[in-house]
Amino acid sequence: MKGKLIIFSAPSGSGKSTIINYLMQIPELKLHFSISATSRAPRGTEQNGVEYFFLTPEEFRQRIANDEFVEYEEVYTDKFYGTLKSQVENQLEEGQNIVFDVDVKGGCNIKRFYGERALSLFIMPPSVEELRRRLEGRGTDAPEVIQARLDKAEYEMTFASQFDKVVVNDDLATAEAEALTIIREFIQN
Repeated sequence: MKGKLIIFSAPSGSGKSTIINYLMQIPELKLHFSISATSRAPRGTEQNGVEYFFLTPEEFRQRIANDEFVEYEEVYTDKFYGTLKSQVENQLEEGQNIVFDVDVKGGCNIKRFYGERALSLFIMPPSVEELRRRLEGRGTDAPEVIQARLDKAEYEMTFASQFDKVVVNDDLATAEAEALTIIREFIQN
């Protein structure tokens, strides 16, 4: 049986990665991360075809010209990230339910491309104030970086209505349970 696509987007600090990691531990869901392509160099022990497909900027541009991506973005000059159509199809054929952890624009593009085959989930923080508290609580960013993230989060939250489901992460266990219910129902239909 072919797999399905599950798209997650959220502002930084909303708990998206924590929720995804929880869901990835549930064997019955058969969740596997989408393997993206990038033009950046491998970091540490990253391997081609495992964490990413590593392409040169020229190879990436050629694949864009050939319409081989579901979605892509040039984050910085010559630093591309994208999702190859062929990789998604290979994973679906293997019966994998593919998880996409992407920004809001990428999430909307993937949903538009795959339609009903994909479920798009937006993880919403309870409020911008709570998001500020969480980001400050991490103790990893300077105040101006936190403010930039909050400004971006407010912008990203305007996309929530374009997603199939919105999960408000006010309480982590509740948000995890809600996401699990939504995904189970989607996979079983």
